[in-house]
Amino acid sequence: MNNANTSFPEAPVMYETENDISKDRRIQLNALLNQRLASAVDLQMQMKQAHWNVKGPNFIGLHELFDKVAEVVENYVDEIAERVVQLGGVAEGTVRMAAARTRLTEYSPEISEGPAHVEGVARALSTFGQEIRNSINEADELEDADTADLFTEISRGIDKWLWFVEAHSQAAK
Repeated sequence: MNNANTSFPEAPVMYETENDISKDRRIQLNALLNQRLASAVDLQMQMKQAHWNVKGPNFIGLHELFDKVAEVVENYVDEIAERVVQLGGVAEGTVRMAAARTRLTEYSPEISEGPAHVEGVARALSTFGQEIRNSINEADELEDADTADLFTEISRGIDKWLWFVEAHSQAAK
């Protein structure tokens, strides 16, 4: 078995379900959800990267903030993955799958100072937030209000955490 294989099946596995969303739409929804799942897994680990490596005068506040964001994002990961399975699909959330699919930019391992982490975390949250907002519209187009609602809930949360993080770099002018 080749562990470096990052290819994924072309035809996704779909399980029978009594869910009244058509199979074709469920396949499309699962592709959308698995794409967001990849970015969410990446985002969670980027938050842990910042949490583990932050240094400087605001260490404890940022260390705790980044950990709290990682915990919240972990819940989003779980909710997205569970929605995939509810629709009869397979949640594709391994680290390798996430790395191959994420749309977030790589988090720099060279960052150490608090302000640089604040900037990196804010960028990651903002990018993920944009992805999620776009996904709300895609789920609406696929006539799945429940998935759109899930993405809306995540969007509100990401915006809140972005605000908390950005408050560390904003000052009155």
